[in-house]
Amino acid sequence: MQLLLIIFSILIILATLIPLVKKEYWVFRVFEYPRLQKLVANLSCIVLWLVFPSLDITISSFFLILLVLNAIYIIYLILPFTRIWKKQVLNFTKEIEGNEISLMIANVYQDNTNYKGCLKEINRVNPDVVLLLETGPKWEEETRILENDFPYCIKAPLDNTYGMLLYSKLALEDRSVRFLVEDDIPSIHAKIILRNEKRLQLYAVHPTPPVPNENPSSMERDKELLLIADLAKDSDIPVIVIGDLNDVAWSFTTALFLKMSGLLDPRRGRGFFNTFNAHYPFLRFPLDHAFISVDFKLKKIRRLNNFNSDHFPMFISLQYEEIAKFQQEGLEPDADDIQTANEKKQAV
Repeated sequence: MQLLLIIFSILIILATLIPLVKKEYWVFRVFEYPRLQKLVANLSCIVLWLVFPSLDITISSFFLILLVLNAIYIIYLILPFTRIWKKQVLNFTKEIEGNEISLMIANVYQDNTNYKGCLKEINRVNPDVVLLLETGPKWEEETRILENDFPYCIKAPLDNTYGMLLYSKLALEDRSVRFLVEDDIPSIHAKIILRNEKRLQLYAVHPTPPVPNENPSSMERDKELLLIADLAKDSDIPVIVIGDLNDVAWSFTTALFLKMSGLLDPRRGRGFFNTFNAHYPFLRFPLDHAFISVDFKLKKIRRLNNFNSDHFPMFISLQYEEIAKFQQEGLEPDADDIQTANEKKQAV
């Protein structure tokens, strides 16, 4: 039992420390995902050491101290995504007519054929903008009926699991589908005109994940996100970035993206809102995101009903407020962050 506990303890501690290595190879990046799972495993290991104490009190005490310190570190990393933390995006306090926008983000899982379930969920929540990801030509065909209620569309259906369909009730300008890093990985760029005629910039993204069967490195994902961060930072109008980023909300790359873009994460101070994997409750991570500029306050954010996809959809409702930029602020990059971002953007 003592040997098993030692091995278990070492593996948990390594799983926590490996993400500190800022390398793009998937082995280092994939361990950023299971933060809650690591905390549960860590606490379980502490209990096991207490229930089955080692005959050698020195070894037992050594590993207990390491595991307690490791648990404290994981909790420190988790706290910003709990309700006891300060909200990065403030709640709206007064309705401003014409300034609102609601969005639904759904990775539908390309092989999923529950088109009616998807349409039903869209009709139920009735968003202004819908982004459907992993949409091939069949999904484009089966969701075309949405054009009756969402007359403004940008479509990039692809059979490689990186197709995108954007439907909007609000008018769109400067619409484009761009391939920023990889020739078969699109992103959607458009200006949305709110009901009060205010314009905002929307970016919809779905970069590849750092996993062996997709891409052994996070290099392409990181570069695309940082290029979007530059566009967001340089924008002279409010910005919303939505999509399946194939990255968790608490990762080094997501934090770097927020610092370099100046955008805010409405999850911070509210919860995880885990969206993947919908089929396995103990293996869920927050992969589907909506990041917003400091001009917005939050009306509502929630996870929606699943319709046989491996992702839960997300819904977010926002209100543009001129004064908001004086009441909230994002993360600031330091010199190391700027250097790291520049190196990542020059890679590939």
